[in-house]
Amino acid sequence: MKTLALLLVTALIWAAGLVAFAVRVEQSTPAPDPQVADGIVALTGAGSNERIAAGMRLLEAGMGDRMLVSGVNREASREDIRDVSRAVQLLYDCCVDLGFEAADTFGNAQETAGWVRARRFDSLIIVTADYHMPRAMLELGSALPGIDLQAYPVATPSLDARRWWRTAGGARLMVMEYTKYLAILGRELVLRLGPKDEAEPEPVAQGG
Repeated sequence: MKTLALLLVTALIWAAGLVAFAVRVEQSTPAPDPQVADGIVALTGAGSNERIAAGMRLLEAGMGDRMLVSGVNREASREDIRDVSRAVQLLYDCCVDLGFEAADTFGNAQETAGWVRARRFDSLIIVTADYHMPRAMLELGSALPGIDLQAYPVATPSLDARRWWRTAGGARLMVMEYTKYLAILGRELVLRLGPKDEAEPEPVAQGG
């Protein structure tokens, strides 16, 4: 009986968290105008065209000095991405970098971290899909401690964030993303609570 009650409570907590997560996604767009940052990072994935185009609009508006498109398909060319971004050729040629190494959100974070170190940036605007933003910010925050990150979520055309439960596709997407988000949240909690490296004691100076 106690086991059943525990499972029921766990399920209720999980369901409440899912609802809160979905509300957060729904209310995240349209994104407010961000503050000017050193760089802009657009993460690829489902709906990449909208993400890249939104990042490019921010770059054109002078909201960052350079833009990284992270997780580009290795079969795509620079011209392919320029067509998607609808960018002005001169600005695209001078100020857009493409990252081809990332295959998932963790990879996006690692790829972005390398780009930030190379450019010595201190602040970023992160552009990705509304449903993907919570998990992306967790991964990027972990990989980029001390870097100011601003979220710029882009609405997903295929997802009705207000009534996501009414379609199988919307429900599946929200549940999967929430589950992945919880997994990253759990990982970060374990890492923070894990054993800390103890500093080695300094040698005691010998009297002369």
